[in-house]
Amino acid sequence: QVQLLESGGGTVQTGGSLRLSCAASGRSSSNYAMAWFRQAPGKEREFVAAISWGGGNKKYADSVAGRFIMSRGNAKNTVYLQMNSLKPEDTAVYYCAATESTWSFIISSFERVDFGSWGQGTQVTVSS
Repeated sequence: QVQLLESGGGTVQTGGSLRLSCAASGRSSSNYAMAWFRQAPGKEREFVAAISWGGGNKKYADSVAGRFIMSRGNAKNTVYLQMNSLKPEDTAVYYCAATESTWSFIISSFERVDFGSWGQGTQVTVSS
């Protein structure tokens, strides 16, 4: 099982930017697609963005498309979420997750994807 560790959260003013990082260790020999989710108090956890193992395929929630960019580091065990033009509604705990599912399965059956590894979460607060 892969262990995930997020970093980069904090407090920023509306319109500002933050970059979240997720470092994976203890990975299996299988390739991992990775994703970001977020959860605000009193709300359901929601999907934010996902990226394939090679970094060539990406998927974004409509609420963040055009503002957030997910990327892979040179080492495939590290992913980033560049968050720009932040809004108060972006305030949430952000979680990194990993899955062995293929990209084709992810885009066709997202609700059935097994994200077997999760980070501890990092708080992002956007002040109005």
